Amino acid sequence: MSNPVPKPDRAGLGFTGIVQLRSAYLNVREGPGLDHAVRGRLRPLDLVRYFPDSLQQDWLWVEGVAIPHGWVHSKLIAFEEVNHQPRNLQTPLPTPYDGNVAYWYWKGSNLPENSLKQLLANIERHTPNVRHLFVKTSDGSHWMGKYDYSDLAIHGPESIDRWVATLTQQKMEFHAWCVPRGLEIEAETKLIIEACRRPGVKSMILDVEPYTHYWQGGKENVRPFMLRLRKALGAEFHIGMSVDPRPHHYRSIFPDEWFPFIDSIHPQVYWQIFRDTPEDALSSCYKVWERFGRPIFPVLQADASAFTMKEAYTLATYRHGASGLSWWRYGVAKPNVYAIIDRRVFTEGANEEPLEDAYFVEEQIIHPESAGYESGSFTENAELRSYLSQWGWRVEYATTRKTGSIHWAQWRPKIKHAGEYEIAAFIPTRHASTVQARYLIRGVEHSDGELLVDLDQSKLRNQWQSLGVFPFAAKAGVGSVFLSDVTGEEKKEIAFTAMRWRRLIDEKTNEKQETEDEDTVNHIRVADGFDSPVGSGEERRGSRLWPRGWLDASPFGKMYFVGTPREAFHTGADLNWGRGAEDDLGQLVHSCAHGVVTYAASIPVFGNVIVIRHDPLSQPSGLVMYSRYAHVQRMRVQVGQRVRRGDAIAEIGNAFGTVPAHLHFDLSPTDRLETRPDDWPGRNKDRLLRDYVDPKAFIADHRPRK
Repeated sequence: MSNPVPKPDRAGLGFTGIVQLRSAYLNVREGPGLDHAVRGRLRPLDLVRYFPDSLQQDWLWVEGVAIPHGWVHSKLIAFEEVNHQPRNLQTPLPTPYDGNVAYWYWKGSNLPENSLKQLLANIERHTPNVRHLFVKTSDGSHWMGKYDYSDLAIHGPESIDRWVATLTQQKMEFHAWCVPRGLEIEAETKLIIEACRRPGVKSMILDVEPYTHYWQGGKENVRPFMLRLRKALGAEFHIGMSVDPRPHHYRSIFPDEWFPFIDSIHPQVYWQIFRDTPEDALSSCYKVWERFGRPIFPVLQADASAFTMKEAYTLATYRHGASGLSWWRYGVAKPNVYAIIDRRVFTEGANEEPLEDAYFVEEQIIHPESAGYESGSFTENAELRSYLSQWGWRVEYATTRKTGSIHWAQWRPKIKHAGEYEIAAFIPTRHASTVQARYLIRGVEHSDGELLVDLDQSKLRNQWQSLGVFPFAAKAGVGSVFLSDVTGEEKKEIAFTAMRWRRLIDEKTNEKQETEDEDTVNHIRVADGFDSPVGSGEERRGSRLWPRGWLDASPFGKMYFVGTPREAFHTGADLNWGRGAEDDLGQLVHSCAHGVVTYAASIPVFGNVIVIRHDPLSQPSGLVMYSRYAHVQRMRVQVGQRVRRGDAIAEIGNAFGTVPAHLHFDLSPTDRLETRPDDWPGRNKDRLLRDYVDPKAFIADHRPRK
């Protein structure tokens, strides 16, 4: 490899741009040429500064936030011009949120902190640029203390005064939010007015959504409700509104009625819950809500993957011109995303450190067929109903109750190492309509009793939802989760199925290496390289990428089934052995690299499918790849299981007789396959190139060093 080439003296000032690629990533090299070592990678929608005057034989110098500085091939990249200043919509008036980033605070009973000072100290330590807290003060005609059993609960004006005084000492601002229901106008507005009149309360955000337990007052109650507020608070007090920004919900909350009274919009851009991308979710949000004519301050997900959160920040600020934003919610963010949440709005050069994906040292999944799961009832004749979910595990479910539990379930993990754990619940598509499943988490370190986390199961479809990140000591009995059928509702259904525990680690963690046979860097497991998923051990280690006798019948990017409704670009390789249609039936399929199984079940058309999330490639900041193995039979792995490169995971199958025997194998550098194991871009070539790579070429470039 050639010696590194620094940034040229004549490179000029540079321009800020959003990266546009026709591929999933682009290598950044140490010098202008393929003979220079790879320093890192750019992904679509990265924010960079590029220097046109640095051009040397089609190579260009780039640098920026959370990306490696270096050289890229100029003909493989384009740059979208950015908004250098936030948008100023219909009104020239400033808002309390301009230039700021905020956390939403829901309730203390779902957090490990047991005091306000401890909570603020943690915010200061992890995200010091977060200077605004949006604190829930009331829900309908009740103070939030009715639903929050912690010492941080808001029971009235005195509680708000305590919050404001403590935040002021930390040079932070208190912004209130509430859920108006519109059923008891006088009682509800009385609480809101009392909250807003407390000294130091900077604004109020109304959470208005078209669901049960939100606004139920109809169109006719909006104006009477808001006239009472404005008469008491005056026109100068800032009132915002938070909404579900999807197009089909716009008219259902009566926007024309709210418009005269609202100063800003805070759309909940929850791309992961919407099963969407940050780019599409934000584009749809702005297309729908710009017509409202008020400044838009997006609410972004704090529990999504690091790369999608970074995309959301870049697009919200530098494409759509948001002058401030917020993150839902405090308590669910993993340590590796703190730098993203802490990034100030329109401050180039902040947090210039490599962005790394989350590191999961341990991963446990417990479901109704697993050890550690218990369920039952408090009456002799009552039994939970059940069915087999698409993800391969049983779902038990029951009808919800207002009081008096009948059915319950409990998950007991084995916490072997002290540390921070993300706990997530899997929510199936069917028989999960409750809006407030109440998960009790036991044994959280430094917390008294149980933590209660409410979860709206009705919004989720076959996906994991984080309950939060919690510290646990290494001792028996901690980390268990309990759930019953008492939700305060009638005629809804609650699902009891899989729970997941992930112990989180970062490079700064001073922890003894756990296993001698694992490849680790700074105590982080890494992938040492990639091999073919087929062939004997000797063949997979050989120089041929697809071993002798194996043919790729449908290479990456090939258009097949041309002229039929199934016409599509192929996402990977269709690997066949021999000349007969079933010659490879039953041959072993191997994991192409170290990692953890994220899916192992049947999918229509695909048959049995296994998805593996691989460890970062070579170093903690390396690529995190996902591999998919379809049409297989006799699966030997289950979700949550660790595998090593070369481990046998299944046999080649024929999708239960619907296709000739072969292995469909593809690789993705995004987390698309973790959330959508059945993903298929079809005719969308741009998305194909963004979410998938040519598996043969990728493996050729990343063979194990050993």
